[in-house]
Amino acid sequence: MAPPPPRQPRQLNLVLTLFLLCFNVLFGQAAAAQEDEAILNSEIARLNNQSLLWGPYRPNLYFGVRPRMPKALMTGLMWGKVETYTDYQTSLRYTCEQNEGMKGYGWDEYDTRRGGVQSIHDTENGIDITTSFVKVPGGATGGSWAARVKGRLQEGVPSDRKTAVILYVTQEGLGTLEAAKGDDENGYEGDVTLNGNSAALGDYKLVLTKGKGKHPKSDHKVTEVRGDAHTVVQSLTYQEEFLWQAKGIVFKQLKESVDAFVDKYFDKEDPPPAWQVFQLENRPGAGNVHIIQRVFEGDFEFDILFSSASAGKELSSADLTREIQEATESFGERFSSVFAIKAPFTAEKYEKFGRSMFSNLIGGIGYFFGESVVDRSYAPEYEEDHEGFWEEAAAARARNKPTLEGPYELFTSVPSRPFFPRGFLWDEGFHLIPIADWDIDLAMEIVKSWYNLMDEDGWIAREQILGAEARSKVPEEFQTQYPHYANPPTLFFIVDTFVNRLRNANGTMPAVKEHLSQGVSLSSASIDNVEVGLEYLRRLYPLLRRQFYWFKKTQYGDIKSYDRDAYSSREAYRWRGRTLTHCLTSGLDDYPRPQPPHPGELHVDLMSWVGLMAKSLANAAEVIAPEEVEDYTKVLDGIEHNLDDLHWSEKDGCYCDATIDEFEEHQLVCHKGYISLSPFLTGLLKPDSPKLGKILALIGDEEELWSPYGIRSLSKKDENYGTAENYWRSPIWININYLIITQLHNLATQEGPYQETARDMYQRLRKNVVETIYNSWEETGFAWEQYNPETGKGQRTQHFTGWTSLVVKILAMEDLPEAAPVAPVESQYVKDEL
Repeated sequence: MAPPPPRQPRQLNLVLTLFLLCFNVLFGQAAAAQEDEAILNSEIARLNNQSLLWGPYRPNLYFGVRPRMPKALMTGLMWGKVETYTDYQTSLRYTCEQNEGMKGYGWDEYDTRRGGVQSIHDTENGIDITTSFVKVPGGATGGSWAARVKGRLQEGVPSDRKTAVILYVTQEGLGTLEAAKGDDENGYEGDVTLNGNSAALGDYKLVLTKGKGKHPKSDHKVTEVRGDAHTVVQSLTYQEEFLWQAKGIVFKQLKESVDAFVDKYFDKEDPPPAWQVFQLENRPGAGNVHIIQRVFEGDFEFDILFSSASAGKELSSADLTREIQEATESFGERFSSVFAIKAPFTAEKYEKFGRSMFSNLIGGIGYFFGESVVDRSYAPEYEEDHEGFWEEAAAARARNKPTLEGPYELFTSVPSRPFFPRGFLWDEGFHLIPIADWDIDLAMEIVKSWYNLMDEDGWIAREQILGAEARSKVPEEFQTQYPHYANPPTLFFIVDTFVNRLRNANGTMPAVKEHLSQGVSLSSASIDNVEVGLEYLRRLYPLLRRQFYWFKKTQYGDIKSYDRDAYSSREAYRWRGRTLTHCLTSGLDDYPRPQPPHPGELHVDLMSWVGLMAKSLANAAEVIAPEEVEDYTKVLDGIEHNLDDLHWSEKDGCYCDATIDEFEEHQLVCHKGYISLSPFLTGLLKPDSPKLGKILALIGDEEELWSPYGIRSLSKKDENYGTAENYWRSPIWININYLIITQLHNLATQEGPYQETARDMYQRLRKNVVETIYNSWEETGFAWEQYNPETGKGQRTQHFTGWTSLVVKILAMEDLPEAAPVAPVESQYVKDEL
C-alpha cells in the first residue's frame, strides 16, 4: 500500500490563498484602471472633437464657416457697394486678396474653442465690417454656432451709401437643404430660415435674422415688379465640383437676373437705381446652393444662427450677445496670462498688437479636403546622382504625368490668408510654437493631422494643395509634389515641447467620474492626464521614427565616394530637388548654394535639421521606448562631430555647405548667413564651444548680418547680397530671428564664456525685431512676409500672420537688462508615472 501524499503545511495554504486573493484584487483594480483610462480617453476625444468641430475654417475667405469634416455645410460672406452699374464687378469682396484697398483686416481676438471678433477695414467700399463668431458645443453632432455681422460706414462716406451683402450657403454630400418661403413672392421682410439635414450633422436650422439697418427705397416704376423686399433668396442645384466657385456662380445668377430685367423693363431715359437692377430674382426652395442677398443703406447689423437639433435648443440673438461678451472677457484674461508681455513692451499698444498677431495666427487655422497632385513615377533621374542632374530631373518632370491622389484631409494653420491659404510643412512647426503655449492639445491635434498624411515610406508632401479650390491659387508648375522632396522637419519643435511638458506633469489621473464632473480643460487635457498624453505619444512615435529614417534614406550625402575625412561615414546630407538658382525643398529657396550643383554636395542646414530630429526622438524614446534611445544618440553624436569635420570653415569662422572641386576633393563653399548659423539655430552647439564665439561675432557684425531691424538672411559682404529674386538674399525673416533670439536667451541665462555677450545681443535684437514688426503693422495694418534690412519696412506678401506671429513669443520673453542669473543644472525629472 502506497503511503499517503504529504500534507501541505497550513501556512503555505494560507499564503497561496492570500496571494490568489491579492492577485485577483490587484488584477481587478488594474482592469478597472484600464477601463477608466479608456473611458477618459474616449470622453476627452469626444469633447475635443465637439469644441473644434466648427470654425471659420475657410481662411482664404474674409469670413467663411465650415465644420472640420468633408462633404458638409459651408458658408461664405460677400459684400460690395452698389452705387453705379459697374460697382458689383469691382467691389464685391469674398476671397482674401492683396490688392483690394484694405487698410488691414483680421481677428482682434480669437480662441479656436470659443470664437472671437474680426475687423475688416475696406477703404475702397468705404465700410468697416465686423464679424463676431462663437460656438456652443453640445449634442450628439457637435453643437451650434452663431455669427454677428456689422457694417459701419467710414468717416466721410455719404450716409446713403448702398451696400449689398450676400451669404453664400452650400451643402455637399447626402442630405437636404431647403429655404423656407418668404413673406411674399418678392422676398423676405423678416428672418430667412434654411432647414437642413445630413448624415454627419443630423437635422439643423440656419437662420439669417432681419437685424438692424435701413433698406433703400425706390419710387421708380420697376418697384412694382421687383418690390422693395429687404431680402431675396435664390436656391439652386450645382454639381459639387463647382460649389467652391462662389463668385462665379453669383455673377452667373446675377447676369441672368439682370439680362431678364433689362430686356423687359430697363429704360435708358429713366434708368432705375443700380441696387435695384443688380438684384437676384427671389426663388427659394431646395438645393445645394443658396444665395441670400440683401441691400442696406448706411450702417447695418444682422445675425447668422446655426442650431443643431441634437443640441436641444435653438440659438437666439440674445444667446449670441451673451456668448460674444463671455468669449471676449475670457480671451483677454487668458491672453494676459499665457503671453504676459515683458518690458520694455508693457505699453497698451503692444498688448493690442500682440493680441492681434496671435489671434490672426490661430484664426487662420483651416480645414482642407481634396486630392493632391503627385508624381510617383520614381524616374531614375530623380536619384540626382549624376553631374548635370538638375537638367535631367527637369526633363523628367516635364515628361512625366502626375496623378491625383486622395482625397486627403488636413487641419492646419496657414502662412497668409490672401496668398498662401494652405498648409506648408516647414511653416507649420513655427506656427505651432505660440499655439502650443495657448492650447497644447490643439497643437497636437494639428500635428496628428499632418502625420496622417504620411505615406508608407515616411514622406509628407511639403506643400498641401488639396482640392480644386486650393489649386486655383497655385500656378500649375508648382502644384505637383514629389515623394523624394523633403522639407525642414519643424514639427519636431512641437513634439519636443509636448514631451517636455509630459515630463513636467505633476498630476496623476483622477477617477473618471470625478474628472468629468469637474469639467475638462481641453487645452491641456493630455498634459493634465498623463496617461492620455502618453497614449497620444505612443501612437505618434512610430510615425516620427518612420519620417526620421525616410530622411536618412532619401536625403543622404555621399562621404565614401569622395574619400572624405569624417568622424562618421554615415552622417552627411543633401537636399534633393536643387536647381541652378533654387533649393525650394530647404525652405530657403534662392539662398546661394555651391555652383554648379553637384551630386557630392553636402548641406549643413539639412544635417542640422536631422540632428534636431535625432535629439527630439531620443527625448521621446526616453519616455516610451528607452531601448531605442541609443539609436538616436549615436546618430546625434555622428552629426555633432561631422558638422565640424565636413562643414566648419576656420578661415571664415562659420559653418558652410560643401561640394566637390575639379580635383574631386572636398571643398567648402561659404555664403555667410542663415545657413551658416544652422547648428546654432537648432541647438546643436555646446555653450562652451569655441566655435560659438565666432558664430556670435558673425551675427553681431553690422557689416555682415546685424541690422537695426533684425538679422539679415545673407551677409552684406556676399557677392549675391540683394541680387536676382532677392528672396532669402538679404531680407529679415522672423522665423529665423526668433530662433536666434531663443538661442541667445538660452546662452544668456546659463553659465558660460559667452553669457554676457549673448545677454547684450539678446536685449538689442529682441527690441529691434519687435519694433520692426510693430512699426509696419501700425503703418499698414498688416504683418508682412519679410522686412527690408535697410529700411525695416514690411515687404512681399501682406497679412503674413504665419511665422511672423512669433513676435508674440518674443514680446513675452523676459527682459534681461542686468547680468543674467545662472540657471541651475537641470536634474532628471522623469516622473514615476512615465
